[in-house]
Amino acid sequence: MLELSRITAGYDRRAPVIRDVSLTVADGEAVGLLGPSGCGKSTLARVAALLHRPEAGTVRLAGETVRGYRFRAPRALRTSVGVVFQQPRLAADPRLTLRELIVEPAAATGRSRELAGRAAELAEATGLGASLLRRRPHEVSDGQLQRACVARALLLSPTLLVCDEMTAMLDASTTAALVAVVEEYRRQHDAALLAVGHDRVLLRRWCDRVTEFPTAEG
Repeated sequence: MLELSRITAGYDRRAPVIRDVSLTVADGEAVGLLGPSGCGKSTLARVAALLHRPEAGTVRLAGETVRGYRFRAPRALRTSVGVVFQQPRLAADPRLTLRELIVEPAAATGRSRELAGRAAELAEATGLGASLLRRRPHEVSDGQLQRACVARALLLSPTLLVCDEMTAMLDASTTAALVAVVEEYRRQHDAALLAVGHDRVLLRRWCDRVTEFPTAEG
């Protein structure tokens, strides 16, 4: 499913954030990437999600070597990855209602009408009622907004989920609810998961295996 081979990446070529890191996630497998804040694991997650071009190394997704990143990645590859970030307020357009936020990927691919029913199902699955869906990010809690972000990540039925500190800002009950949503989705779709975090207990309960950063080897 996902193969990251000898990845070097960062935001300044003179000082890469990560150097020569490798990681694999097999089809249907859940892998936890464990490490302290600031170690570079979020940068690796962005590379895995095709949102950041590495300076060196190879990314393979579904057997295909990735050549382009962000909007230059082929649509089929780009939409095969669903991403949930740590801070939902930085990942959400403040002008959109939660309903519009969830259907945002469908609008970007011209499938809004086709996926309207699925968006409603995901909103319900993540615990968002009709009244919340009419609200904008500043009118809801972090947990409610993250529920919408999880629904958005699942909308296009990705085969790989990248959850970068997805539960770091959530209380225990919301964490349990969203992990359950992700796991139910994975059960139904046999999707793979890369869960990035610093909570060893959560990752060991959630994932098939946990690897520690930066010695991440598949």
